[in-house]
Amino acid sequence: MSHPFDTLTPDLVLDAVESTGFISDARVLALNSYENRVYQVGIEDETPIVAKFYRPGRWSNESILEEHQFSKELADREIPVVAPFERDGKTLFEHAGFRFALFPRRGGRAPEPGNLDQLYRLGQLLGRMHAVSASRPFEHRETLNAQHFGHESLATLLEGNFVPKSLLPAYESVARDLLKRVDDVFARTDFQPIRLHGDCHPGNILARDDAFHLVDLDDCRMGPSVQDIWMMLAGERHERLGQLSELVDGYSEFHDFAPRELPLIEALRALRLMHYSAWLARRWDDPAFPMSFPWFGTERYWGDQVLILREQMSALQEEPLKLF
Repeated sequence: MSHPFDTLTPDLVLDAVESTGFISDARVLALNSYENRVYQVGIEDETPIVAKFYRPGRWSNESILEEHQFSKELADREIPVVAPFERDGKTLFEHAGFRFALFPRRGGRAPEPGNLDQLYRLGQLLGRMHAVSASRPFEHRETLNAQHFGHESLATLLEGNFVPKSLLPAYESVARDLLKRVDDVFARTDFQPIRLHGDCHPGNILARDDAFHLVDLDDCRMGPSVQDIWMMLAGERHERLGQLSELVDGYSEFHDFAPRELPLIEALRALRLMHYSAWLARRWDDPAFPMSFPWFGTERYWGDQVLILREQMSALQEEPLKLF
């Protein structure tokens, strides 16, 4: 069976970019992206730009435009985020059935894991972002919660028969036990959802010349502020405590941090683990996924997932991280 992205040829990409008024030099380079299709496109006598073609059927136009407005709002407040180009008052374009947006190219590398100086400055950046994002809610973007990221993920995996029969009882049992614990943590934790980056891991932050840029707001949504913080933490518990302290010290210069959200960290990690497997399952009809993730569906993968979810259950039973 064909997939909509099968028709997204280099010629179509160039035609789409030029339909907005840019003149290409016919150079197209596919960038590393699976959810959408992203290309670097050469522009005559100018710096190349980045063209992002949205996955058909995933977001409504209103949701995409809300992402663009959020990034523009941040950029207008001089928060370093890669916002889309505006052409004739528009940021979302359509060509040959594809919706797409164009962005300036930004270079850089991911922050160094555990670098406390960088974490302090990243905390400042996240605090500045949340000071803006807490000012009003999204209207068209979904909310990060246990139902969507956890229970619906498990339903996708079970109903689609993605888990090998030999491991199905073990996986279903640990997943349901884990979700009960996650539900309990969310029920006991008081937090005010705000607009989030949503997928704020080091790969979506570019470091260059002692400056950081936030990229890829495709997963922006409502949720607890700690969602944009916990993926910066790595290593053993004592290391994560030190990293958290640096992040929050920087964050608190620009926005109040809510320590009451800290018990959510391991619950959010559990949801991310389950959502990742369900994301692969939901995208399996896209030929790029079986080629890039050939191990998905193997007994080894699902055996590892059983162990990982059991370890996550243990993490949820430990005392939450605390500030010094």
